[in-house]
Amino acid sequence: MSLIPSFFGNRRSNIFDPFFLDIWDPSEGFPFSSNFPSSAQETTAVANARIDWKETPEAHLFKVDLPGLKKEEVKVEVEDGSVLQISGERRKEQEEKNDKWHRVERSSGKVLRRFRLPENAKLDEVRAAMENGVLTVTVPKEEVKKPEVKAIDISG
Repeated sequence: MSLIPSFFGNRRSNIFDPFFLDIWDPSEGFPFSSNFPSSAQETTAVANARIDWKETPEAHLFKVDLPGLKKEEVKVEVEDGSVLQISGERRKEQEEKNDKWHRVERSSGKVLRRFRLPENAKLDEVRAAMENGVLTVTVPKEEVKKPEVKAIDISG
């Protein structure tokens, strides 16, 4: 374990990966000053929805933690023919005049994550399912055809 703190968070991604479109936020992980509007703090907290992207021989699997969101509040889209976009919004709870809040830690705001899909993705067969606050997006892969090798006889 490193004694030097990571400035890039605890991510299993690579900034040099051509499929990775996430933008690094230099303020991520630092406490926000009280000068920031509360809406900016809330959006930042939710925008960091954690995603695991795993590739199997058959498909690319994306697992997204979206606790508290219903499937109706989440959108999964493929845009420009190669970009998977996952978005949603957790709305702030309504405040009643007679309510006295002691602590507000749950975040609210918008989630938007985008990933460039590889060329072998079958975009017309993308599936999504949501269970217990975890969205699973399955992007099947086309079979990679092995090049045909033809032996050539050598004369002489």
